[in-house]
Amino acid sequence: MKQVKALTITYLTPVSFASLNGGDKEADNISSIKKIAMGVDQYPYVSSQAVRRALRNQLEVLGWPLSEGAAATIKKGAATTQQEPDKYIDDDLFGYMGIESAGEGKKGKATKRTSVVRVSPLIALTPYQGDLDFGTNYMGVKSGGDPNIFETEVHSGLYRGSILIELDRVGCGDGFDKDLPLTEKAKRVTGLLTAVKNLWVPGRQSRYLADVSPKFIAAAMMRAKTPIFLESVKVDDNGAVTARMVQETIKDYQDEIAASVIGVRTGAFNGEIEGSVTIGDAFNTMVKWVDQYYR
Repeated sequence: MKQVKALTITYLTPVSFASLNGGDKEADNISSIKKIAMGVDQYPYVSSQAVRRALRNQLEVLGWPLSEGAAATIKKGAATTQQEPDKYIDDDLFGYMGIESAGEGKKGKATKRTSVVRVSPLIALTPYQGDLDFGTNYMGVKSGGDPNIFETEVHSGLYRGSILIELDRVGCGDGFDKDLPLTEKAKRVTGLLTAVKNLWVPGRQSRYLADVSPKFIAAAMMRAKTPIFLESVKVDDNGAVTARMVQETIKDYQDEIAASVIGVRTGAFNGEIEGSVTIGDAFNTMVKWVDQYYR
């Protein structure tokens, strides 16, 4: 495990009815969702920024104190965080960028920590079919106004996302005067895995409550920093995960893989995948990997 550099996870989550991530409005009374065009079809997606925000929020729900936003110290500068990765898990795992203005007796400087956690957008594998949810806002009726009619784009389908964690950069490097203890590094990565297991995108949930936690995962401890499953996890026309592609990927990268696991929620997909375990067991396996790595 000491030669390992990263932990990569690719996951699938089926969504029955949702409007996960808002996009630019195409019309005043239509709330659109983000989509990417592939050929003649459009596929909804949750942006990587939204996924990172969701992971941050879940870490806070799980009891981790987060680095609160700090105002920029230069005119028209962007707000940033406290930039204390030794103290805050999100500064450590998700990085930051800030500029400190020059003051009396000190020079201005730029501070940066590149994110340890790399995240892909959560993109649908099934196209958008043009579905709209019709709604009416009656809030202004009592004061003499007319009902406000609106529509919201909704989607039902399967989404895929990937996460790569640079294990060798957790708790050290930019922003650290000294490395964190190995036990604290392991604790932070384990906390992130718990956030992934319980992933919940908070946007548009008051009317479109959706569960985007993983129902299938393919994960590996990598000696190279490569998200090997990112384009290898798909579902066929019968609703079965393309197990052959996943297993072939594991075989092709056997020299770079120190350990791998496949987890599936029973009944979520058609067919069976040889050697797979439950989602809970898969995450428990990854926690054991992390403990071994930082031992």
